Amino acid sequence: MTDQVHIAAQYLATASISFLEKKEDDSHTNLGFNSEKGYLETWPINDKGYKIAFDYNQFSLLWLTRQTTRFSLLLDGKTHKEIVKWMSEVTLALGEKEPYAYELHYDLPYPKITDDFTFHKPDQAELNHLLGLRTIAQTSMEKIVRNMNLDTVIRIWPHHFDTGGFVVLSTKKNTSVGFGMAIPDSLVNDHYFYVSGYQGHDSVDTIDLNMLTLGKWNNEGFKGAVLPATGVDQKTAALFLSEAFKAYKN
Repeated sequence: MTDQVHIAAQYLATASISFLEKKEDDSHTNLGFNSEKGYLETWPINDKGYKIAFDYNQFSLLWLTRQTTRFSLLLDGKTHKEIVKWMSEVTLALGEKEPYAYELHYDLPYPKITDDFTFHKPDQAELNHLLGLRTIAQTSMEKIVRNMNLDTVIRIWPHHFDTGGFVVLSTKKNTSVGFGMAIPDSLVNDHYFYVSGYQGHDSVDTIDLNMLTLGKWNNEGFKGAVLPATGVDQKTAALFLSEAFKAYKN
């Protein structure tokens, strides 16, 4: 179920690649999460405020004109070729000067998406579960940013599909912290929250960091704090993120 949503998000990412000015850190491709509507959303793609969105509840793509749905496409049963054609047609209808192209400059952890790749809507309960995880991640991280007065925005990166932020703690010491929620991978066979510190490009050892109430410290391979998302709510996610983050500040 995560695969289908991750792949669907690439139509948003490729629209951003097609229409937005390239940024060195690739942040023009990252996505926002609208927790009220259950949407993944691009940055505005033009000066009129148009956005492309993925709707978890309807399993559909939307073209939004200042938050009003102008065009929509249900993905269930649609092929990649049909979706690319629809994206191109909507682009023309909205008067975009640059053509839409499905071209990624990064690899996904799936076989190459071909014209005949077909989407199948997951069970609604599964979509609701994924939507709930994104909502918990977004709201708990926004709370941490507010409470700790951090200089970061919470975005979803379409490559690894994690919700997260990144904060420079000290320019003098060249220290920083990344935090977020990742999809299942070789580290954890579950969605999971993480916090990891860096000095320059090197990960900070976690052996001497303060013990956590929730989750655990890893010091082999990935160095940082990890908390599997199963059974976690906004309160417990915020507690984990806060404790791990403060361990790097102490």
